[in-house]
Amino acid sequence: MAVFTELSDEDRQSITAAYGLTSLFSVIGIADGDTETTYLFRAKEGEFIVTLFENGAQPLDLERAFETMEELYRKGIPCPKPLRTVEGHATCRAAGRLVAVVSFVPGSSPTIAGPAKCQSLGHVMARIHTGLERNVKRTSADLPTGAVHGALAQQNVFFIGDQVSGVINFRLRHDGVLVSEIADVLVGWTGEPNGELNKERAYALLRGYKEVRPLTDAEQEALPGFIMASTAKHFASRKKTAFLPEIAVLAYLSVTPDFIR
Repeated sequence: MAVFTELSDEDRQSITAAYGLTSLFSVIGIADGDTETTYLFRAKEGEFIVTLFENGAQPLDLERAFETMEELYRKGIPCPKPLRTVEGHATCRAAGRLVAVVSFVPGSSPTIAGPAKCQSLGHVMARIHTGLERNVKRTSADLPTGAVHGALAQQNVFFIGDQVSGVINFRLRHDGVLVSEIADVLVGWTGEPNGELNKERAYALLRGYKEVRPLTDAEQEALPGFIMASTAKHFASRKKTAFLPEIAVLAYLSVTPDFIR
């Protein structure tokens, strides 16, 4: 863990009092992230993830993330249940840090996801998109927009077996073009080192998505271009710029019509 804020007994009591927790059984530090300190609190009321934000987080940002998770949780979409303070706030302060608490989500993050995991991920991503959908008038030529998670990377998705058990970290949730997030997830979870998508895993991910939300004609037509752009962004962010145009083109060509439909 790159950053770790120790909690004193007074800090622990302050947090448990703020959230109405009783009979705190144990507090365990969790190695997680470079800008956050995370603890597992085991109390009479259950197990909770307590996050201390070292920098950058604002109460309004976390309030928005909480509202998103609350809406998804009510609809049965696997994500943590946010815990509000006894006064109804999304955050409190302890140890000089902004603090947020959510329910513990079981499972683990995979380094490599096979077709079954990819299908489950696609299914849950579509449930997030439809669960946060708002009625917006658009023509058939428009690309559907709406709320997207914004960070559906491996470290933010937990599995039990081949099924998604929880999606975390909704701080980057924003409104955007839905097919853009689909492309980012396809590249991040099914992209090969040469830029091509792994057909079996990518097909499974899209199949899971379309079980919940079929792609529009406009999205099907636009997806290869978004895949190319996402691949370029993916490799550039890792400073792997050698042969970047060729890699992006390979990704574009790997998205064949039969694969999309």
